[in-house]
Amino acid sequence: MIEILKHNYRKINTGYQKLKVYYSINWTKTLYFNFKKFPFSVAKQLPVFFYGDVKFTSIGGKIEIKGAIKKGMIGFGQPYEMNTLHKGIAEINILGTLVFMGHVQFGKDYFMYIGEKGYCEFGHMASLASNAKLICMERIILGNYARFGSESQIIDTNFHQMMDTQTGEKFKLTAPIFIGNYNYASSRVTVLQGTTTPDFCTIASNTLCNADYTSFGSNILIGGIPAKFLKDSISRDWEGEKAALDNYMMM
Repeated sequence: MIEILKHNYRKINTGYQKLKVYYSINWTKTLYFNFKKFPFSVAKQLPVFFYGDVKFTSIGGKIEIKGAIKKGMIGFGQPYEMNTLHKGIAEINILGTLVFMGHVQFGKDYFMYIGEKGYCEFGHMASLASNAKLICMERIILGNYARFGSESQIIDTNFHQMMDTQTGEKFKLTAPIFIGNYNYASSRVTVLQGTTTPDFCTIASNTLCNADYTSFGSNILIGGIPAKFLKDSISRDWEGEKAALDNYMMM
């Protein structure tokens, strides 16, 4: 009897939490975005939800969802973290190509800029937590379950031309970023141009990544400024968390 009551309570509580989420949706921006960017057959299913205030500086680029379409599968400003308040500073500027390979979450007060020649791809269950920044001028790929903590930033450009003052050689302005599957990045992680991480990579808080780390193999911990190899045979317990994570994150 007690187990039945517990089960019923969990179902009621889950339903209540999802109802709260639906009430927090910015329906004006949600409807506008979906019907502006997708064919009617896709738009009517409302695959993208916006929560809280957001500025659409531009959504003129190409936005594509690959895979089965489900309501609310992509959440901008999705309330999945401990903090509950929006500052109202979220902004997206999509001039290039943005591709979603499945369910994706963005926390509160994010900033996204994809340049005209930029290509950005989010794997299934990839995420950027609150106050994250993503700037893509060339190419950024996040694998499945590549999840970044709050105040992280992923930037594939120097913005300004840098040069060798002795030789006059000009350095490349941009370089692709490739984040592997099942990567877990803690808070305030910075990923710069030319970064490549292996599958099952953990990135410590306050780390700056700017190199190819795949030679260290999978199941590694990197950290520091710049990032260095710290430990092997370590990973987030993805199998232990996966069912709960999927149930909590997916609408």
